[in-house]
Amino acid sequence: MRFEGRVWLLGDGVDTDVLAPGAYMRLPPAELASHCLEAVRPDFAGSVQPGDMILAGRGFGVGSSREQAVESLKHLGITAVIARSFGGIFQRNAFNFGLACLSCPELDTSSMTELERASLDLATGQLMAGGRDWHCEQLPDFLLEMIADGGLIPHLKKQPETKVSA
Repeated sequence: MRFEGRVWLLGDGVDTDVLAPGAYMRLPPAELASHCLEAVRPDFAGSVQPGDMILAGRGFGVGSSREQAVESLKHLGITAVIARSFGGIFQRNAFNFGLACLSCPELDTSSMTELERASLDLATGQLMAGGRDWHCEQLPDFLLEMIADGGLIPHLKKQPETKVSA
């Protein structure tokens, strides 16, 4: 699986409260997504394009366990989030929703320009951004399959021995 798209550069500590603000949690997913990151990047939700990726610092997705944070990113068309580190529950939710989410502890966005094009080879964890190659974590095959299938529920529905009623 290979992704190509523009990159949005975010710093450290982007928490689930700014990805899916609590004041809008009762709204339908499309409306909630329109408020994604508005506290730190008011232009984000209205400017993001399908295929875009997020490159971030440490602690992306820390905070509450709200899966709407991932759902908002997916709804906006984000294909991958690459960060130095993640909140554990956020990363687990990302895989469950079929969002590629890779740790890249050495990632340094200081030489990158926002909205420049980047490519990610999900199978190898190879990210090409900012004029250089970055070696991100390599995901195990079962997670690659789950992402390719669109998340946990679609993946389980494809398994002949699994009965899923969602």
